[in-house]
Amino acid sequence: MKVGLSLNHSIMRNFLLLGLTIALLGVQEIKAQEHRFDPPWNTPPESALNFTVPGIDNIPDLYGDIENPQLTVFFAGNQFMVVDDLLASFKQEYPQYERIFVETLPPGILAKQIKVGSITIGNLRITHKPDIYTASKRAINEMADYFSHTQVYCYNNICLMVPKGNPANISTLNDLGNDKVRISMPNPQWEGIGEQIKASYRKAGGEQLVKKIMEDKVNDGSTYLTKIHHRESPMRVLYGQADAAPVWASEVVYQKLIGHPVEGITIPDAQNTTATYVAAKLKNAPHTQAADDFLKFMDSPTAKRIYKKYGFTVD
Repeated sequence: MKVGLSLNHSIMRNFLLLGLTIALLGVQEIKAQEHRFDPPWNTPPESALNFTVPGIDNIPDLYGDIENPQLTVFFAGNQFMVVDDLLASFKQEYPQYERIFVETLPPGILAKQIKVGSITIGNLRITHKPDIYTASKRAINEMADYFSHTQVYCYNNICLMVPKGNPANISTLNDLGNDKVRISMPNPQWEGIGEQIKASYRKAGGEQLVKKIMEDKVNDGSTYLTKIHHRESPMRVLYGQADAAPVWASEVVYQKLIGHPVEGITIPDAQNTTATYVAAKLKNAPHTQAADDFLKFMDSPTAKRIYKKYGFTVD
């Protein structure tokens, strides 16, 4: 009898241990799934040690060598996807520049960083002065006194990013006025695309649509205003937190290139906005020759091919 009870206890214990193991594996799988679309989406630089922790330590908008850079570039954040190819090609043509540091934060934040001289992200304070700043033509014009040279290098249009299959059946900008549609919307306070999207709303549905999306739906929570739209909007779409996100066309192209399940909804030309991107050399650029070489490279066929690859137009 005791043998039978002991055997039953042993079986029960093993069964419980198996169940606990399966549960723990399930939790680990869920946690892994929680971050499966997290940035950084670029290819990290080679290093003797890589310590990137999704959701905790990943700083996706800082690139390259922060220590004693030979060139520092502040790129408008929505161009993060070109950085890998662009820097690799630039270094190939100008091998004297081995250490390059790049930031791809929202252009409004970069503009403030230029004006005040520093930025803190988490516990990291950065005081580098950029040699080059890229942003929309409007943003560059607003800071014209800071620059010694400017040049146009590419263009972009707005579209809607939706989950693959478009479960909310979004087809027009007016659909975003639906109470049930969850929108990931760039905050116009510091994201240049925000005002351009508002202009498109106005073209599609007048002030009524603008108010609906930017006031009523913000108040009820169905419009979420991002701080870093080029990261937050794709993630909110991918993780099922948004039904649609107005983004630059290049952002949909890139997410599809890396295999993420999204689709793009085209906005008609009559309602769309074309952004003109300008590269500007700072008057107080720490590395004058490097800045000149980079601007020359940005106007090269190689750079134009890279931008076209990621959905930008160059002429």
